[in-house]
Amino acid sequence: MLRNHTSSRANAKSDRGSSPRIGFASLLVALVCLSAPAEACAGSVFASDHGGLGQPDSRLAGYRGTRVAVIDVNSIRAIAGGDAFGLALKTDGTAWSWGYNQDGELGNGATTNSRVPVEVIGLAGVTAIAGGGAHGLALKKDGTVWSWGANGFGQLGNGTTSGSKVPVEVKGLSYVTAIGAGYNHSLALKKDGTVWDWGYNDDGELGDGGEANSSVPVKVVGLSGVTAITAGGDHSLAIKDDGTVWSWGNNVSGQLGNGTNGSSAAPVEVRGLSGVTAIAAGYDHSLAVKTDGTVWAWGDNGAGELGSGTITGSRVPVKVDGLSDVMAVAAGGGHSLALKTSREIWSWGKNGAGELGNGTTANSSVPVKVSGLSGVTAIAGGGAYSLALKKDGTLWAWGNNYYGQLGNGATANSSVPVQVSSFSGATVPAG
Repeated sequence: MLRNHTSSRANAKSDRGSSPRIGFASLLVALVCLSAPAEACAGSVFASDHGGLGQPDSRLAGYRGTRVAVIDVNSIRAIAGGDAFGLALKTDGTAWSWGYNQDGELGNGATTNSRVPVEVIGLAGVTAIAGGGAHGLALKKDGTVWSWGANGFGQLGNGTTSGSKVPVEVKGLSYVTAIGAGYNHSLALKKDGTVWDWGYNDDGELGDGGEANSSVPVKVVGLSGVTAITAGGDHSLAIKDDGTVWSWGNNVSGQLGNGTNGSSAAPVEVRGLSGVTAIAAGYDHSLAVKTDGTVWAWGDNGAGELGSGTITGSRVPVKVDGLSDVMAVAAGGGHSLALKTSREIWSWGKNGAGELGNGTTANSSVPVKVSGLSGVTAIAGGGAYSLALKKDGTLWAWGNNYYGQLGNGATANSSVPVQVSSFSGATVPAG
């Protein structure tokens, strides 16, 4: 059963979890390590988790028509996680996707789920990707942004609220350097350091000072000198050139980090953070890496996603327990990921589908090591699954796989990393 993306807020935030569906993560998480060192996030990774977002995070990717193409695992540049679909960007500038596709989030002109990667139709020259609740984004080398999937709130940014199974150009955007996707909203960072948002806005997630949805990009008020962005479930984060972090949107769980639970339609400064180099946003929690390699988290903590050793949420940043030498972070629906300079991954938070990758399904309020992975260069968090790119070019996934979001040709969950498939001339297994 599908979420209704044009329905009420409650329905818009329903999860694809438990037995057929799992909690989203953002993006949602979006995206994943937007401001991390270039080698850690080669193009852009998001994983949004949303608990959306990924989302997010800070980088992500897409797919193509009925013909079945095969991903070359030795040429992947970046990865991203949407709610229940994965994304990859190849070095040839094409975008690929797999998993849930009932809203066209794979961008291949169809609405059939896929358990293996397929190419996003008509995209070339892509430099960054992002995955949202049920939509994908791609940034091209000419500075334009393209989108596909669900569009009930205008999150595709093409001036309509009609979904699209193939990429459409976001209106009026140029000179874009980074992108992010939340559950039902999108954002872009321009070369001049300004941020632009579009889509859902009931809680001020567009940051334009109002609460009206917008199907075209609007400028985030009062922000300049921005160097990195990421989108969570219904909130967004930005790093400024002075190393401070700013946030806007929903704040019911304290995910804005300003010491309150009041949502904000304009950016507010995250309390007590400076020297930040990387950010990620989950459904209702946020993460930041400081120059000293420590990780800080704030927001919802019901599953331990703040990594503080407790399940008590925080409206201001708290230090993640026992982590150092971190270079990038990613956030899923209700879990968090960190990539250390040793190229190993640590995770914490919700683990019902094995999204922590440590061979169990028990939640953890402190970081645990992801099993069997080394030489990792990029990470991404999806709704209830995770992705990792290794320096040998192979792509690995773990967690929920009900819709094929692990990309290994199967639908069984995995609590340890499994390799995303590479096929040649094969038929895409329907989900």
